[in-house]
Amino acid sequence: MQLETLEQNLRQHVYYLADQIGERNVPHPAALHAAQAYITQAWHEQGYNVEEQILVEQGIPCANLEINQRGNEQTEQLILIGAHYDSVRGSPGANDNGSGVAALLELSRLFRSSTTARSVRFVAFVNEEPPYFFTRSQGSRSYARAAHQRGDDIRLMLSLETMGYYSEEPHSQAYPPLFNLFYPDTANFISLVSNFRSRKAMLKLAQAFKNSSNFPLQHIATFALIPGVAWSDHLSFWMHRYKALMVTDTAFYRYPYYHSAQDTADKLDYTRLAQVCDGLFKAVSLLANDPL
Repeated sequence: MQLETLEQNLRQHVYYLADQIGERNVPHPAALHAAQAYITQAWHEQGYNVEEQILVEQGIPCANLEINQRGNEQTEQLILIGAHYDSVRGSPGANDNGSGVAALLELSRLFRSSTTARSVRFVAFVNEEPPYFFTRSQGSRSYARAAHQRGDDIRLMLSLETMGYYSEEPHSQAYPPLFNLFYPDTANFISLVSNFRSRKAMLKLAQAFKNSSNFPLQHIATFALIPGVAWSDHLSFWMHRYKALMVTDTAFYRYPYYHSAQDTADKLDYTRLAQVCDGLFKAVSLLANDPL
């Protein structure tokens, strides 16, 4: 029953963000604000208090959105799960990153009725896509900088990025050079991607996921310079020496509609995305009760 509810809710979130709101970014401020309002309303309905970090870009106000599920132990340690809700110019952004936002909303819903030792924080980031990526205008860059200045004890950050496309066709999965020697050529798995500093925490999450789910999982700790490895909000946290990783279907290495007008809600596999979310919820729950 939980998987059926997850699948239904994930589909609803992505269809609303991509097919009803559509392209959402600073050049389309009404749509960007509609996505912000949708996330805020969903979190209010789940019983959370939503905090905003206001940013202004080209005279357009926009915001990172944050909620917290408090742990039951007297510790400031927390796990942060984040996803960006803007889309690249010219795309409705169903997979990139409506799928990540949908997973974020469903994970927060599941954790609302869960008890963990450490707190779990959820953040919806604005302005991840170009031309803001890797600039001070990127929402997660501003957020990670403020978290570092506050001294937030973030033990692990998970960036949910482009998570909803799968295939059983042979040779449906591509890689950077040589990676194909070690990883499967069928695009039926979810992946965890980290830098070397985050490797130990990434391996703990991978093991927790494998203990909680039979969904295919691949993982790697590698160099940030490899194309795609650092292309999401986890990079902002690496820059402040937080341990962080990306949860992804590998985006342009498998998704034929990446950053295009064809990135629509009908392209995604919500049954498998629900299985991934279920596994992530159980895995993060284990980590939130275990020292990192």
